[in-house]
Amino acid sequence: MRFLPVFLDLAAGPVVLAGSGEAAGAKLRLLRAAGARVRWYRDRARSPQDAGDADDLVEIIVGSAPEDIDLSAAIAVVAAAGEPADAVIAARARALRIPVNVVDRPDLSTFIVPAIIDRGDVVVAIGTGGLAPVLARRLRARIEALLPARIGDLAGLMGRYRARLAKAVRTYAARRRFWERVVDGPIGAALLAGRPLEAEAALARAIGSAARSHVDRAPIVLAGAGPGDPDLLTLRALNALQDADVVAHEDGVSAAVLDRARRDAERIVLGPDRAAEQRLIAAAQAGRRVVLLAHGEAGLDRFPFLRAAGAPVVMVPGVAAPVAVAANNVQEAA
Repeated sequence: MRFLPVFLDLAAGPVVLAGSGEAAGAKLRLLRAAGARVRWYRDRARSPQDAGDADDLVEIIVGSAPEDIDLSAAIAVVAAAGEPADAVIAARARALRIPVNVVDRPDLSTFIVPAIIDRGDVVVAIGTGGLAPVLARRLRARIEALLPARIGDLAGLMGRYRARLAKAVRTYAARRRFWERVVDGPIGAALLAGRPLEAEAALARAIGSAARSHVDRAPIVLAGAGPGDPDLLTLRALNALQDADVVAHEDGVSAAVLDRARRDAERIVLGPDRAAEQRLIAAAQAGRRVVLLAHGEAGLDRFPFLRAAGAPVVMVPGVAAPVAVAANNVQEAA
């Protein structure tokens, strides 16, 4: 992953756009839709491809040379003026440490504009590193079909109650588990089905109950990573990896499998040093969600320190049983 996906706060300052053709017009339409303030530098007053005239958010400047474009206070620069102007603009933006996107020139860009799915408060970005925008658009179409139309409304409801939940439930881990139940349970289902008042009332009641209830310690999830192919992982194993605060694993577990875990999950490599085992147990005792990935098939007898610590353990199939048996047969034959 060369480009880290981030979301730019367009209220923080203007975006500078340079260019007059179809590509510049497409970028301007995108920026307008996002509510950005734009300083648009173009080389003629109007053309058939222009996305519109100046308004409260768009300031148009005609006829400036690339070296004279005002980049002051800009939070980002988008260049679609063609060569050699784009190279000049990109160099100036880089020198000022301003993020710059040059249309169809990822080599000159410090950020790329992904394919976007907009559901209000829920925005999904799909990128291919600037190498295959058509593929990104095809992926966007598939994901669009999967996302409920009201998913942004659900995000807005959760956002309105974040502060109230923070007062009621003090730990981050417990709050995250609460929101998971909201999204996956009847509250989320009611909102997505078009019953917002019912969903909001249920959410308010759930927060009140959460303030009075004791959150039980989550068990350690033990799963086998199988032969190392992440596409063979079961859905239960994938869900556990996505929910984990801590991912502990043996040294032989493949990087491809580990990549399916939450990006910000803590990683613990088990080895001859007992300190790693103690960190795992301490994390579970602190209420964090821990997944232990074993190389190949998982077995509780391989991790006696879990029994010694009295840790509750849930066994989750890492790969389907026939797949695991086939992988073992291949290894034995080798």
